[in-house]
Amino acid sequence: MQFLFPTFLWALAALAIPVILHLFYFRRFKKVYFTNVRFLKEVKDETSMRSKLRNLLVLVARLLAILFLVLAFAQPFIPQKGEVKKGIKAVSVYIDNSFSMSASSQDVPLLEKAKQRAREIVSAHGPEDRFQILSNEFSGRQQHLVSKEDALAMIDEIALGPEVQSLSKVIGRQKQALSLSKTDNQASYLISDFQRNVMDLSTYQDTLLPLTLIPLQSVQEKNLSIDTVWFEAPVRMANQTTPLFIKIHNHSATPVENARVSLKYGKEIKPLGSFSVGANADRTDTVNITITGTGWQRAEVTLTDYPIQFDDQYFFSFFVADEIQVLAINDAVPNRFLQAAVNGLPYFKVTDANSQSIDYSKFIDYQLIVLNDLANLSSGMSAELKDYIDNGGNVLLFPGRNANLGTYSAFLQSFPANAPQSFEQVARIVGEVNQAEFIFKDVFLNRSANLRLPSTNGNFTFGRFNSRAEEQLLTYRDGSPYLSKYKQGKGNLYVCAAPLSQEFNNLVNSGEIFVPMLYKMAISAGTDPRIAYTIGRDELLESDHQANSAEIVYKMKGDAGEFIPEQRTVGAKVFLTMNGQVKKSGFYDLFLNPGQVNHGFAFNYNRRESALQYFSPEELTERLGEKVNIISALDTAVLTARIEENNQGTVLWRWCIILVLLFLGIEILLLRFWKV
Repeated sequence: MQFLFPTFLWALAALAIPVILHLFYFRRFKKVYFTNVRFLKEVKDETSMRSKLRNLLVLVARLLAILFLVLAFAQPFIPQKGEVKKGIKAVSVYIDNSFSMSASSQDVPLLEKAKQRAREIVSAHGPEDRFQILSNEFSGRQQHLVSKEDALAMIDEIALGPEVQSLSKVIGRQKQALSLSKTDNQASYLISDFQRNVMDLSTYQDTLLPLTLIPLQSVQEKNLSIDTVWFEAPVRMANQTTPLFIKIHNHSATPVENARVSLKYGKEIKPLGSFSVGANADRTDTVNITITGTGWQRAEVTLTDYPIQFDDQYFFSFFVADEIQVLAINDAVPNRFLQAAVNGLPYFKVTDANSQSIDYSKFIDYQLIVLNDLANLSSGMSAELKDYIDNGGNVLLFPGRNANLGTYSAFLQSFPANAPQSFEQVARIVGEVNQAEFIFKDVFLNRSANLRLPSTNGNFTFGRFNSRAEEQLLTYRDGSPYLSKYKQGKGNLYVCAAPLSQEFNNLVNSGEIFVPMLYKMAISAGTDPRIAYTIGRDELLESDHQANSAEIVYKMKGDAGEFIPEQRTVGAKVFLTMNGQVKKSGFYDLFLNPGQVNHGFAFNYNRRESALQYFSPEELTERLGEKVNIISALDTAVLTARIEENNQGTVLWRWCIILVLLFLGIEILLLRFWKV
């Protein structure tokens, strides 16, 4: 047996006090005068023996009471794990406050249980000990050691949040804070549900920092989540209906029936009906959404699920332009058929430009650039077009009859794309339409034999290299390409084998092909196709720079408030770093001037914790090793005692207090009821 505070043993000298009192107090004699002393000798002998026995028992009770009172202050214990460190202790307590801790354990959320366990840990230590209270926020305040009173106050302030931290990062933060203490007597506690997707520790070998895990688990491990939402087309148009895909995942081993989903767009909430999802399976549904306005649009998909609800909402935003801008670059006279075809499309606007006088800085304003029968492609124009495509633009190339094949080859090989080799003035007819590709997908509901496909009186032949990512959209009957697509960066390059001039090509007369082709080419790529972002994962955002000065400060505003993100302007783009300032899911508007939205962002919580799969205490022991102490849910009823035993061994001071009270009670009973 050892003592935590052995200096209190000096107080055992107080045992001499009741002995001295016994020796002197009970030896005092008092004279009593009697008129008749007959029979007193026999009574005196009997009374003296009983009095000595009672006084001796009272003395023993007092001595034992003082003995165990002194021992209680010295705090005896039986060591179980080697030598116990003495002195002021530095303790770090991690409370997992991620959304998975909102699951219920009986009638109480796991987070409330975790906070109660943390209070018990703090209460089990002395008033001079120092504490770190750590949660997933990793705030600066949580990197300091505080007093016992402040630690209890910090525990009460912890609430659910979107942050998710791996256990290796948590232990790293704990070691960093504990290293600031001036004591080697340290301890680490982790209170969590220990989900499998955040548990990145394999073994724990640190012998200097004792680690204790307190696993908490919910009584129900069922959850549905909306994983993602996306449009088929990257560009939306006003007053048009477009398909919206919704992916839902069942994270439990039990099928879910009659789950309900609704779509909120504008001021309307549209129920999407009920559906079923198999065990550990995905379900993708399609809903048609009609775009009702222009500018930045907001929408929200909601799933009815309980009790885990952080992943039941999916916010997304998208931009709807007032009109689609098309630039036609010509050598001389614009093609009037191209102008007529584009003008016949709603929200389309075509601008003609001469190849000799082009403002390359305006390329970013156009969704589609048409190169109309140009004789030459200058190196400057080629470089600007390549950069425009890389950043999300679309280029449709019609080579001129007398094209300089050298300049065309130099431009096309930079992608790389197959280059024209020679012009063959032979009549050909297009025989195949690739309806699996986006440009012609869902264009023809029922392709009939009367569909007028383009025909040409002359076309260029192209070199064929299998290593080049060519996708043929329209092909001649002999299998040679008429219209090809090359994906480059964020944009696309479309190359036609024939000039656009009606002398060689009747494409402009094939309205069934030409009009939808132009429309879908213009919307086939965008500068920022993302409609949603994830909190904590998407920390770097990109937007178009709307001001001429780089000194302009952008601000972001959402339901949670307004803040200024870290920003860096590069050319026509501004890059925004969130630095953890977005903590609540929803919509956030980027603006320079109040009331003017430059970009609308939609943020959602990370689905990392949607899968409610945990490590059991036995699995944690097997995974981390015997050096980690694990207190299971069955042991938490006496958590304070368990912590003291882990820190000191078998603690005996409570038994000492009980014995003190017992012997004091015996003394009182002897004096009260034993009459002599």
